[in-house]
Amino acid sequence: MPGRLLRGLWQRWRRYKYRFVPWIALNLNHNPRTIRYVPEESKDKVISDEDVLGTLLKLFQALFINDFHKQSDILTMLPETVKSKYHDLLSVQHPRVKLLEYRHQQQNIFKPEEILYKTLGFSVARATSSLISAGKGVFVTRGLVPKGAVVSMYPGTVYQKYEPIFFQSIGNPFIFRCLDGVLIDGNDKGISKVVYRSCNGRDQLGPLKMSDSTWLTSEICNPLAVGQYVNNCSNEPLMSVTRNLMCLQFFL
Repeated sequence: MPGRLLRGLWQRWRRYKYRFVPWIALNLNHNPRTIRYVPEESKDKVISDEDVLGTLLKLFQALFINDFHKQSDILTMLPETVKSKYHDLLSVQHPRVKLLEYRHQQQNIFKPEEILYKTLGFSVARATSSLISAGKGVFVTRGLVPKGAVVSMYPGTVYQKYEPIFFQSIGNPFIFRCLDGVLIDGNDKGISKVVYRSCNGRDQLGPLKMSDSTWLTSEICNPLAVGQYVNNCSNEPLMSVTRNLMCLQFFL
């Protein structure tokens, strides 16, 4: 019995150690799994940053229009130059409706995953797998995902290479390391959750939030903020990304 227990613990450590920051730091030079050297022409990009940004803007604009009744009060506090951008956005979607009148005429409020489906043709969600002991994962719940499409973002606290993350990394399978060494802690529980909420509150300017914290809850406002639960059912790393746009893309 003790031998079986020790073998189980050893197997878990072999899978987990690649996410344990102190172990990574001590083994950078002599363990090929701790870092990837990717040639310039072979970077992990299926589509360009411009296309990714276009997809995100398209979705976020649709989410903004759908949720306008909650945003209109905040818009009145913005400078006119910024407010005019939202005027232009709303006039494109509803050319006969003025900005301040729109909230009184908005009747159908859709869930974020429904907006994702209407905008990109598919929707995704995190859920518990039907496989025994498989845990949670991300599933396509509606529609079809084309090859190369952006299907999720990796939310979390961003740490530069020189910033401490020792305690957050203990027992944490959600530490994501980018090609440039930047770390993203996508854990929505424990000390990681406390740290993210603290940073979110620190950076808030009055009623204006600088980041989204709903991915820490069951009511997610950004339906793409599920990337930390993407699983490829393998001990090998899922993929590496560059830091400019922290999105995961769909491979066929």
